[in-house]
Amino acid sequence: MADLHILREHSLGFAAARKIAFQWAEQAEQDFDMECTYVEGEGLDEVIFKRSGVSGMLQVSDSKFELSAKLGFLLGAFKDKIEAEIVKNLDQLLKPKAAAKSGAKKK
Repeated sequence: MADLHILREHSLGFAAARKIAFQWAEQAEQDFDMECTYVEGEGLDEVIFKRSGVSGMLQVSDSKFELSAKLGFLLGAFKDKIEAEIVKNLDQLLKPKAAAKSGAKKK
């Protein structure tokens, strides 16, 4: 098995980070056929994701995104490519203009 660990610090605040994490989960479900469960907490949200050959968690706080994943034997051979794709997707979502466009509106 291969392990992935990706850490991204941010200064978005918890509400904006939560929106981005939810977008990430939706994108993971759509693009990578992941089964994602979003668990909201008071100071830390978790996106638990899995599919055949991969399982992991994205933890979201007011200052960081931390992703940990375990890749099965077959996907482990593609660890570098998978990691690069996850980093690219997360960095895209963390760009300031992406955060400004996120869908949820305050009531």
